[in-house]
Amino acid sequence: MSTDEMVRKIQAVSMERGEVLAQWSLTGSPARHPGGGGVRADAEVVLNGAGRRVLAELCGVDSRVLARALPAYMVDGPAEDAVARGRWRAAQTVAGQAVFGCRSCAARRTGQAVSSVVYRPRWRRVCVRHGKWLLDADADPVWEHLELGGVSEVVRAQYRWAGVRRRAVRTGRDPDVVFDMAHGVVCRWWDQAPGWEEETIWPRRLYRLAEVNAGGDLGWWRIVGRDAVVFPEAVAVAGVLLEPGTSELAWEAFGGERLRARGADDPLCRRLGERVGRPWLGPLAGTDYDGALSAHIGALARARRPGGEDRAG
Repeated sequence: MSTDEMVRKIQAVSMERGEVLAQWSLTGSPARHPGGGGVRADAEVVLNGAGRRVLAELCGVDSRVLARALPAYMVDGPAEDAVARGRWRAAQTVAGQAVFGCRSCAARRTGQAVSSVVYRPRWRRVCVRHGKWLLDADADPVWEHLELGGVSEVVRAQYRWAGVRRRAVRTGRDPDVVFDMAHGVVCRWWDQAPGWEEETIWPRRLYRLAEVNAGGDLGWWRIVGRDAVVFPEAVAVAGVLLEPGTSELAWEAFGGERLRARGADDPLCRRLGERVGRPWLGPLAGTDYDGALSAHIGALARARRPGGEDRAG
């Protein structure tokens, strides 16, 4: 848990931040921003068994409840002994990707619109209740979130992802792995998109995102806003990768029984282009042989090859 979470949970006993941290023997130091910057918001404390017991007593909350509420609560801490100990870590090395929480949600639950850090995978960055994209907590917090009022398709994509995720679970696939694959594909397209004359969707979406968040340099927004802008396409690509016929399309891309090199007529790339609203993209993706998509299509085709197990469908 972050030190801010610890401090807020112990407010009822009227202890100052320094008094709270003094309850544990801490080793290491909080993660800091590069170049001598301040402490990162995702600085995390991992507690040993005795340290967890102290926290439970101070909060007046059962350890089992804290284990459900705090992702890092049961992470192995320093050596077990009678002394309450803690070790500083960066959140992403403890329990996964961490983002700034939605202040409106915090206010709704606690009555205080405070800054907080929560663990969220890349596919769960939209606060659908308040229309916000939550940003990584390892950065200098100039921005904690992006308003999505002008790009409602990003919010709708979060709802669609729920169905894609259920499909992944039903087919025995790890949703994180599926989304990371899809995200890698669309990020490669994002890097290539400035050279595509036909591409109009992302520039328009990026402009609306920058406009509703006080404008600024679009070059800067291409970095900060990328994951939000490409999220609808990432969800669409993930959906295609989970379809039962995907491995068959990959097999056809290599000529099926008459093995040949992939080309602009790749049927899987054509389907992907159609699903992301860009029918012209298929031939471009089909002749991009260096990216993660090409490697994935090759793996699907090899799995589909006679004598091999079809693990992709």
